[in-house]
Amino acid sequence: MIRKEIDNRGLACPQPVLNTKKALEELAREGHTDFILTVIVDNEAARENVSRFARTAGCLVSAVEKEGCYHIIVQGGEKKEGKTDVGEPLKEEAGSTKEEQSCCLGEGSQTSGETVMFITSSTLGQGSEELGKILMRSFIFTLKEISPRPSKLFFLNSGVFLTTEGSPVLEELSQLAAEGVEIFSCGTCLDYYNLKDKLRVGQVTNMYDSVESMQSATKCIVV
Repeated sequence: MIRKEIDNRGLACPQPVLNTKKALEELAREGHTDFILTVIVDNEAARENVSRFARTAGCLVSAVEKEGCYHIIVQGGEKKEGKTDVGEPLKEEAGSTKEEQSCCLGEGSQTSGETVMFITSSTLGQGSEELGKILMRSFIFTLKEISPRPSKLFFLNSGVFLTTEGSPVLEELSQLAAEGVEIFSCGTCLDYYNLKDKLRVGQVTNMYDSVESMQSATKCIVV
């Protein structure tokens, strides 16, 4: 049995989950099915998020609190009741299947068809604008880290602030563009906010192209 530990203390959402995902993918690529992965986090939200993700990936999960942090024990291999080296019983959540594990851990899993995403604001959700900006940065960062990714991203209304000079997510969007995701910003919106000469990633589009892409897409997501 192989043992591995990753320390996520001090990391904001969704980094602990993404680091856990990467560790599980690495174990899968190396052919390790019998393993114990210890994930250390320093808050309850991260503990719940990492535990839920690992269970969805088909693993057995338990957690203990040690010195103000949570040590989440993620175990692969045969699914059975047992104890880890920290003495906590492993509990498997109903509904986890090998099919789910393959879906979560399979490298480069893709679905057929084209997914188009429309981002219509520079913030995510309603309520605090400051919180909305934080959530949008987290959303774009997570979009960069997962697969399959949308084939096209359309930015409309104040969403064009994300593709122009001063955007906090230019690096992430540039990486997505470099990896084949097409990025478009509404020309009317850029003109309205006087941002057309400040576009830094992707290209300008119009409403006709946006609607046409929406109609022809296999899946359309509006954020």
